[in-house]
Amino acid sequence: MSNLLRLIARRLLQLPVMILGITLLVFFVMSFSPIDPAILALGEGSSLEAREKYREENGLNAPLPLQYVQFLGGLLQGDLGTYSARHLPVADAVAAALPVTLALTFIGLAIAIVLAFLLGVVAAVFRDRWPDQAVRVFSIAAIGTPSFWLAVLFIQLFTLQLGVLPGSGPLPAFADDPAGYLSRMALPALALAVPVVGQMTRVIRTSMVTELDKDYVRTAIGAGLPRHVVVGRNVLRNALITPITVLGLRVGYLIGGAVVIEVIFALPGMGTLILEGVTSNQANLVQGVTLTVALAFVLINIVVDMLYVLVNPRIRTV
Repeated sequence: MSNLLRLIARRLLQLPVMILGITLLVFFVMSFSPIDPAILALGEGSSLEAREKYREENGLNAPLPLQYVQFLGGLLQGDLGTYSARHLPVADAVAAALPVTLALTFIGLAIAIVLAFLLGVVAAVFRDRWPDQAVRVFSIAAIGTPSFWLAVLFIQLFTLQLGVLPGSGPLPAFADDPAGYLSRMALPALALAVPVVGQMTRVIRTSMVTELDKDYVRTAIGAGLPRHVVVGRNVLRNALITPITVLGLRVGYLIGGAVVIEVIFALPGMGTLILEGVTSNQANLVQGVTLTVALAFVLINIVVDMLYVLVNPRIRTV
């Protein structure tokens, strides 16, 4: 247990360094933006004197290293700047949009895990038979199908033709209307999950097949233990170590994909917010959304790393 705690502490100590690196990258990339924050705040008709006064008051004339220190100080206080198009703090806009993106990401992740687990296990248990061949064809097709194209197809089929699931419209609060919330999130989550299902299915199948070919499985079955007991108690646990490692990378893909899918389905998440920032030249908003999504990606991957350590006893002794 001490080794496990040491590994967890090591990953937590790496977190501030990674966060600092992300803030440094985002700040200096956005510093090359040709957009003048003073014009955004005061308008095109503002005088040169007013713009210069605004830059002086907000530290925009200071050297970049000093501006970065001021930027970090604002972040520590939860200040991401002002979204002038809506006349509200960027932090408030991000706080309203982030739960939608995280909900879409984790609903898609849940769908992907369940489907990939079932299909991967079936393909491995029925190796080289027709269920395995069918799963292979599906997984290859799923991997090669972009989420945004699936989104358009789902809207055409389930919304416009069948009319069973909404593809647009307001997103009700989950507490007020759980059924309405889930039905509104169903199509975007499914479109987001399908490519991940294809990828994870192949990983789970390969891991399961490798585990099923090991000596301890043949010995246990030869000793009279039922095959389903050996698979359920031993093979599954050992075979899922590799997929959990891959899962961390897939979560990052899901977060990035959710940003695009939200725009197609008109969900009020981070994707819609960053599109507003780009189209209205709101550098503060783009910077705040980018930084938040990057931090979410880092934090989720650290959680997945910890989960991997907990599942794999051999890592605890490293």
